[in-house]
Amino acid sequence: MSARASRHIVMAVAFASCGLAFAQQQDDESNGHIAPAPPEHPMAPMDEDRMMDVMAMDDAATYAMFRLDRFEYADTDNGAASAWSAQAWIGKDFDKLWLRSEGERAHGDTEHADVEILWDHAFATYWDTQLGARHDFGEGADRDWAAFGVRGLAPYWFEVSATAYAGSAGRSALRVEVDYDLSLTQRWILQPRIEINAYGKDDPAARLGSGLSDAELGVRLRYEIRREFAPYIGVEWSRRFGRTADFERAEGLDVNDMRLVAGLRIWY
Repeated sequence: MSARASRHIVMAVAFASCGLAFAQQQDDESNGHIAPAPPEHPMAPMDEDRMMDVMAMDDAATYAMFRLDRFEYADTDNGAASAWSAQAWIGKDFDKLWLRSEGERAHGDTEHADVEILWDHAFATYWDTQLGARHDFGEGADRDWAAFGVRGLAPYWFEVSATAYAGSAGRSALRVEVDYDLSLTQRWILQPRIEINAYGKDDPAARLGSGLSDAELGVRLRYEIRREFAPYIGVEWSRRFGRTADFERAEGLDVNDMRLVAGLRIWY
């Protein structure tokens, strides 16, 4: 092959490469994609430990979080009330120590509340087991329980928590909570939520009946000023069932309650 022919081949390849690059650029721009500019300050060389710290790649690092899911004022059929639901944890990717509490106050007294301390262990993607203890307090007798449950994300991103409890004198209980965050916009989030409680036997001293005890169904609309700080409003329906409803009626309280709520969701 002559030198002249070689030059022609080289020029043809160069023109073809330029044409492909131009076509790719036009295609990217037509799809709204613009290639990022190259970094002005390339990352300096670093050792493995420094790289893991910068890229947050340390599987053995310890993390902590506090989340006040609901801190709210409620206008109920039985009068004004305030309620809370909070949780905090500290630990590593697979094992954490959890604290969580929820309750309600009305007329200056704590009507019902509980505190739990749990050891949380991840056993599958998005799913953890929890083992620990729960203490109930408020109106009626205080109760202590051993707790075992699972929590995680079900298909379609439903957040689920199901916990079974065992107490003294053959007492048992079950609590199931399900909620879902529906993003209306980047800041407006609609959250439907349901909670169900059931007990294995009557407990008159704690004003609890056997079987399905109570259920709550609510929906809250929050506005995330920041991801960590979001005021909300909502509506919630609650109902007492069976012997638990009988204990409520004996106290002159409604067993079917529709309430308007307003509150804050905070985490850090």
